[in-house]
Amino acid sequence: MKRILFLLLSGTLGAFTIAAQQVVLTLEQTIEIAADSSLQAFIAQNMYQSSYWEYRSYKAERLPSLTLRTTPIEYYRDFARRYDSQNNIDVFRRQQSLYSSAGLSVNQNFDLTGGTFFINSNLAYMRNFGEQGNTQFTSVPIRIGYQQNLFGFNSFKWEKRIEPLKFEKARKQYLYEKENISTQATQAFFDLATAQTEYDMAVENVTSGDTLYRIGEERFQIMAISQTDLMTLQLDAINAQNSLRNAEIALKRAMSAFVSFLNMEKDTPVRLELPDRPATLNITVETALEHARENNPDFLDNIQRVLEAERNVDQTQKSSVFEASFYASVGFNQVADNISDAYRNPLQQDIVSVTFSIPLIDWGVRRGRANMARNNLNVTRISVQQNETSLEQDVIMTVNEFSIQQGQIERTEMAMQLANTAYNSTIERFIIGRADINSLTLALNRQKEAQKNYITALKDYWLSYYKIRKLTLFDFEKQVKISDEFDRAYGF
Repeated sequence: MKRILFLLLSGTLGAFTIAAQQVVLTLEQTIEIAADSSLQAFIAQNMYQSSYWEYRSYKAERLPSLTLRTTPIEYYRDFARRYDSQNNIDVFRRQQSLYSSAGLSVNQNFDLTGGTFFINSNLAYMRNFGEQGNTQFTSVPIRIGYQQNLFGFNSFKWEKRIEPLKFEKARKQYLYEKENISTQATQAFFDLATAQTEYDMAVENVTSGDTLYRIGEERFQIMAISQTDLMTLQLDAINAQNSLRNAEIALKRAMSAFVSFLNMEKDTPVRLELPDRPATLNITVETALEHARENNPDFLDNIQRVLEAERNVDQTQKSSVFEASFYASVGFNQVADNISDAYRNPLQQDIVSVTFSIPLIDWGVRRGRANMARNNLNVTRISVQQNETSLEQDVIMTVNEFSIQQGQIERTEMAMQLANTAYNSTIERFIIGRADINSLTLALNRQKEAQKNYITALKDYWLSYYKIRKLTLFDFEKQVKISDEFDRAYGF
């Protein structure tokens, strides 16, 4: 809404009728307001922000992390099961103890192998209550280690390939949605422009119909026209008034939808200025396809789908044979009755662990999962190929339609000018008695049709133009990628 108020107060609007408080908007300004204030713009912005923070989280996971793990207090007073070695039996014995610990750990993931390096330090305190109560401290001043899965699935490697691609797709999906908002704004603009034009024509027809009916009455008095012609003029005047009421209702509905789409005040009156005939743009199919393959987020989505399917195949294949893990650490450790002694003369602590999990009998469960993943990969590749073909066909058809519509605007504009001239000439000839009612009605219908055709041609042109921008994310007027301005704004 701030952008809307700025536009209303600035001189860029071109016109602002103070008396009627009417906002005059062009197509370009409508698109700018929609990109800033519409609900669709809000959704697109928040979806991009969500993807941005997801990517930031991925990048943060590649950096060293510092973690504090602590158990401030852990108190027990209960009966615990213990083994009595003298009598060779298990007994329940009363115990009462207090435990506390804290430790710092620095971890660094390693994408190449899928393992994790770590450095940690720990201090723990334990006190047992009772007749033989005692207090102990145990410390690990420093411990350095490494752990990873052996010969198994490396999730870090796949994340390194997929996550940057996902963010790039999200970035271009945001630009795609912005261009889609331009398309929606163009549709809303011309819906209201059509309703306004029909209302204006209805007002003119009422005025013209009343005038012609009065002239008809005068000519009927002198027997210049028949009573049937006079009744036809009266019927035309009545029909013009009915058409005006219908046009007024249609205009209010279109106005309400337009204002709601732009998230403006509900009762804001708007007057639209039709854009001029656009300059001729030479867009070739080959150029449009090249930019679409490079910039369209759907092509990136296809790549992501294949990568994710390949990742699933890799994961299921490696887990279908056996799973192994490796853990090794070296450090120092000590136990004492007080904190200072717990850090004095620490003993070396070495830990090495290798574990295997080998499926002996699983009735083909893991093999079945691996086969399913391979089949899903084949289906994904075929689906991606079909999607790319469909996208390319959409680009080709849109470019061809755009080329046709450029010539269509010129022809409909010429037809509209001829129809207006012919209608005005027919009215003048009717007034002086050189044209009949049929000629007048035919000229009026041709004028209405020519006006509608011109607006439709303008709408089809701009819809096709913004659809090409959406499919290619390329500005063919400035000959630059739409992402360039976005990259400069966000520092990419």
